Amino acid sequence: MKIHILRHAEAEETSPSGRDADRRLTDAGRKRMRLVAKAVAKMDPEYDVVLVSPLVRTRQTAEPVVAACGFRKALLETKSLLPNADPEEILAELGKLGAESVLLVGHQPHLGRLLGRLATGRRDSEIPMKKAGLAEFEIDGDPSIARAELKWLLSPRLLEERA
Repeated sequence: MKIHILRHAEAEETSPSGRDADRRLTDAGRKRMRLVAKAVAKMDPEYDVVLVSPLVRTRQTAEPVVAACGFRKALLETKSLLPNADPEEILAELGKLGAESVLLVGHQPHLGRLLGRLATGRRDSEIPMKKAGLAEFEIDGDPSIARAELKWLLSPRLLEERA
């Protein structure tokens, strides 16, 4: 299984409703994601599944990527990608999907802990991600028990240069 992990782009500090879940991408975040989406599409990832957290900013981050990649299925929301979720939850969910290629769009600190867990096999490791950064892991077998191989971790700036 190929797992792409994408951190949401820059979001507003507070939403008009005052709820964190409603925070939207800023103009700069939307612009950055258009460029990042072009770079991701050049990789021709052929996602089987795209999972996002229930927070607005992850859906807004994923939408330009799936459009650029020609992904036509619905985005799947999961609480397993919320900022303080346990990385083991999303790994268990991935194990049940049976997909070959997935895109996960989420938040810090969760994604940093997920990257650390995948790269080292340890629950106490963390690899922070920049906003709109993207990582790729390959894993053979059940993601909840198998060790993954980090293929690359790209900053948004490097992705923009590839657009």
